[in-house]
Amino acid sequence: MVKSREKWQFGDFQTPDNLAREVVQILRENHQVSPKFIIEPSCGKGAFIRASLNVFKNSKIIGLDINKEYVKETKLSVSEYSNVENLTVFESDFFGKNWKDFISNLSGYILIIGNPPWVTSSELSTLNSQNLPSKSNFQNRRGIEAITGSGNFDISEWMLLQYAEWLSKKEGTIAVLCKYSVARKVIRQVKQKSGSRFFAHIYLIDAKVHFGASVEACLFILSTDANGDLDCKVYENLQSKKPSYLIGERDRLILRDIFKYEKWRHLSGQDLRYMWRSGIKHDCSKVMELEQVHDSLFINGMGKKYFLEKIYLYPLLKSSDLGNGRTDNYRKLILITQKFVGDDTISIKNVAPKTWQYLLEHDGYLKNRKSSIYKNKPPYSIFGVGSYSFKNWKIAISGLYKQLNFCLVGPLGEKPVMFDDTVNFLSFETEEEAKFIFKLVTSSPSLEFLDSMIFWDEKRPITIDILRRLSIKEVARELGFLEDYLRWAEAFQVASNGQLELGLAERPSPYIVQIST
Repeated sequence: MVKSREKWQFGDFQTPDNLAREVVQILRENHQVSPKFIIEPSCGKGAFIRASLNVFKNSKIIGLDINKEYVKETKLSVSEYSNVENLTVFESDFFGKNWKDFISNLSGYILIIGNPPWVTSSELSTLNSQNLPSKSNFQNRRGIEAITGSGNFDISEWMLLQYAEWLSKKEGTIAVLCKYSVARKVIRQVKQKSGSRFFAHIYLIDAKVHFGASVEACLFILSTDANGDLDCKVYENLQSKKPSYLIGERDRLILRDIFKYEKWRHLSGQDLRYMWRSGIKHDCSKVMELEQVHDSLFINGMGKKYFLEKIYLYPLLKSSDLGNGRTDNYRKLILITQKFVGDDTISIKNVAPKTWQYLLEHDGYLKNRKSSIYKNKPPYSIFGVGSYSFKNWKIAISGLYKQLNFCLVGPLGEKPVMFDDTVNFLSFETEEEAKFIFKLVTSSPSLEFLDSMIFWDEKRPITIDILRRLSIKEVARELGFLEDYLRWAEAFQVASNGQLELGLAERPSPYIVQIST
């Protein structure tokens, strides 16, 4: 859907009347909401105002919007309602209003309803928009997260946290249409700040049908309640009467499906023998990725042909290859300039002079890579490379695709396969070991355990952090293959009492550095 500048600037996705009516009916019938006051802080053209007047006939309704034309349109649309005297609508800038004083003057149960802007702070900054909240580190971000882009946030997230603050000493319900990912972030932050004051429900909606937007969206309901259970019930759609699963926090993890996690939580634990890794990061595909024309002739991403030595070129599989099951052949090769991170690259000059000349010719492209990780590193450095990269057998999975599709990948063209940095993998010396671990990783207990923690609407749902939560050893124990596992892990030892004990392979190595990814 093409967004106009104004629509983008204000995150302006007007709610259809039929959807607003359905939301209000759910609040009354499923959640027994009976508010004294209803507040819609960004009422737009008035869909929720009209629905509220129809359903909550005795409630005092207050609507605000920054767009004066919308305010006029809303007022006109309800002028014939019998209970219109219960409504106040006026023009106001959400970010400039003194909401603390406004809310403090209201007594009784409050319903905060609506459809806050579906836009991020970075999008507004791109437009030089003034429709932004004042600067504050409301998510308690660390400095490094700003560098990596984590400082970006949805405006609706900021607004929802304001709503929760309004109800910190009041009784009421928040009911808004928002991105599914925003609802999850708000749940976590509200729990951290308010403990057990709120409980939540999520009804999934089809944003494509209602708004023409390709995003996972929901009706998010957050209510004050004495029982303080913030496990969030998730319903498949607005018509559902029973939840499909529960989102919640266990073991300091936010989980998509608590029931499934609790069934298999005994499989959790980091496995030091089998460590998930990310593929190669180079940030210059036009130079570092090539296609083979014939023999030693290759063509790069700029369409230029070069004769290069093959010693530094390896088969490359990307997320799209793994996601579509293309693992028996490769389309591109990748130039691997180092054996490990920080390795000196000058040796390429003597070993492969044509390759060195190629790198020199494209020196400008490689020096202009924006990421700070390349600063003060040898020229033409890459990341995500180590001894594990050069093992012949791998179990790999795309981090981008919406399914747990693990692939067993062997060497191609008599060389180990490399992956791009959107792929996560385990590596092995032998095919036999790879097939054994593949059987464990793709077993039902493993898949269910991992699925319980993955939010499939994320841009990169399958992360190394999640994969590393699975103890392959515990899976082997669950399936009755513990002895085979210990044999492969070189940790099978028998103590004097005849019991199994941990071997060296399972003790933390002084050379293993844990990196948060």
